Formats: sequence, C-alpha cells, structure tokens
Amino acid sequence: MMSQQSSSLTSLALQKFRKNFWGVLSLGYIVICGLVALFGYIIAPDTSKNANQMHLSIHSKGPGFETLILTIPSDRDSNQRWLSKWFLGEEVSDTEIAIDSYATEENSITYFLYTGENVKGLEKKLTIEGDAVAFAKANIAPKKFILGTDKYGRDLLSRIIIGARISFAIGFVAVFISLLIGLLMGSLAGYYGGKVDALIMWIINVTWSIPTLLLVIAITLALGKGFWQVFIAVGLTMWVEVARVVRGQVMGVKKMQYVTAARALGFTDYRIITRHIIPNVFGPLIVICAANFAGAILIESGLSFLGIGAQPPTPSWGGMIKDHYSYIILGKPYLAIIPGLAIMLLVMAFMLVGNALRDALDVKT
Repeated sequence: MMSQQSSSLTSLALQKFRKNFWGVLSLGYIVICGLVALFGYIIAPDTSKNANQMHLSIHSKGPGFETLILTIPSDRDSNQRWLSKWFLGEEVSDTEIAIDSYATEENSITYFLYTGENVKGLEKKLTIEGDAVAFAKANIAPKKFILGTDKYGRDLLSRIIIGARISFAIGFVAVFISLLIGLLMGSLAGYYGGKVDALIMWIINVTWSIPTLLLVIAITLALGKGFWQVFIAVGLTMWVEVARVVRGQVMGVKKMQYVTAARALGFTDYRIITRHIIPNVFGPLIVICAANFAGAILIESGLSFLGIGAQPPTPSWGGMIKDHYSYIILGKPYLAIIPGLAIMLLVMAFMLVGNALRDALDVKT
C-alpha cells in the first residue's frame, strides 16, 4: 500500500513537472550540454588534448574566420587508444601552420605564412619526399573557426565545448560530496537531538559563518592548485545547507507513525534512518542539489577567474573570461562574452529546473 502511494505521488510530480514549460526546456538544455561535454572530443573541431592547438599568427580572429592550415606530419607513431582519444583528447605531434597561399613544385611546396589580411607573409619552402601535389591535397585544407580564435590562436568553439566538462564535473563531484556529508550530519542531528544535535549545529553554524568563496580559496591553497583540489574544496563548503534541511526534515519525519512502528519492531537506528527516514526526505534534497549544482559552477568559474581553479592549458569558462576580459574594451568583447553566456545559460537552466522541481514536489499544490 505504501509503495502504491509513493508511486502515485511520483507520477503526480512528474505530470506537474511536464506542465512547466521552462523547467522542461531547461532540463532539455542541460541534457544537451551534458552530451556535448561527454562527447566533446568527437564534436569539437580541435580534437587535440585540452583543445590546445595554437596558431599564434591567427590570434583573436572574429567568428567565421577561415584560413588555410598546413599540417606537417610527425615521424613519431602514436599508440594512443581510441578510448583515450575520445575521453582525454588526441596527443597531437603534427605541426600545424596557418598559411595564406601555396604553390607546388616537383618535390617541394612553397607557401606564404599568414600574417594578416592584405599582407603578404614570409615565404617558406618545404621539401617533400614524393609527390608534392598529393601531399598538398592530403595536408593542406581550409579551416573555419565558427566562434573565432582566442589570444593564442586556439579554436574558441572547441575550448567552450571541452570547458563544459569542467562545469559538469565540478557540479557532480560537489553535489556528491555535499550530499554525503550533509545527509550524515543532518540525519544524526535530527534523529538523536540533544548534545549530538547541539554539537553538529555548532559545527554547521561555524562553517556557515565563513564566506563560501573565502573558505574555498583557503581549502584550495591548502590542498594546492589543481583539478581535483577545486572539486573537493567546493564540495566541502556546500554540505551545510544540505545538513540543515535534512536535520529539519528528519526531526519532522521521526515522529511519524511508521517510524514509531519500526522502533517497536526492534529495528536498529541505522536501518530506521537509512530505510525509513532518508527516502522520505529526498524531495527537498533534489531541489537543493539543483541549486548547489548551479552554485558549484559559479564558484568554480570565480576560482578560475582568480587563477586558483583549473590550471592552464585545461579549458575552463572562468579561465577563458580571465584571459580575455581586457578584450571587452579592445574591440573584441566576444572573447569574454561567449564563455560568460555559457556560464549564465547553464546556471540559469539549473535554477529553473530547481524551481520546477520545487513546484512539482510541493504537496500543497
């Protein structure tokens, strides 16, 4: 009977969520962004590790910029497996050169380096072992940069796509750590009360009184700069809100009749908390997780902007804003605006999903 009631409440919540246009639209956007982040190296034009293929001669070019790229193959053979290429990017040893034009001879290629529009670049000559025409067809091709290039001549679209991985990874890890600690501390405080509750609430209040960004910076500096250090630091600062909500929910649920019946049957406190109480307080936690996901993305972006987040050459939306915010007044604002819009849209999507879930799980409506 209990399972049927739970199932009916779940189906009712799903029906209410489907009627929320912005919630469904935001969830679809999050799913698309997640798939793009997961299959980033398959989708991105630049498949090199961290999308870090530099062409300094074509730095800071606008969206839609196109030029010829000469690829000079390396003698080194790559033994990288396809799974590593898909998840970590391709270990590129070939040399790529942006050129303006070229001409083939019997066993050589004469090309002009790209130095700018209406400017003839330096002439270079490349000796080929074999047919120069066939080499040119195989290794010289036009390349279009849909969103332009950054200040190092890297493809901005590829950096945005791969940078989405950082945002999703920080969200998942931070939410997981905050849930793990928050559920433990909150359930213990709410269930046992008394001195246990007083001690845990003291820890919560002390942690709550410290500014989140300041605490994250302190933890990051203690653990060192890096990828996983930021994830752990953000997760360790977001458990407080989870613990407070869980404590309040548990204090209400533990007075319910089915909890009293479980105690009368002699069930252990561990079983009562994990099997009977926690499953009934997950509704508000889902909403908090959505908000924490958005908060984690913002915190990571702020840390990367300050230079203590994901370290170069790892692409991060906050780091991209840090590298290019001065270009806003130099006539190329898109270099900072595009990653800024990416952060804004993803954070807004998570907040809208959280609001939709809150409305769907509200039994009063």
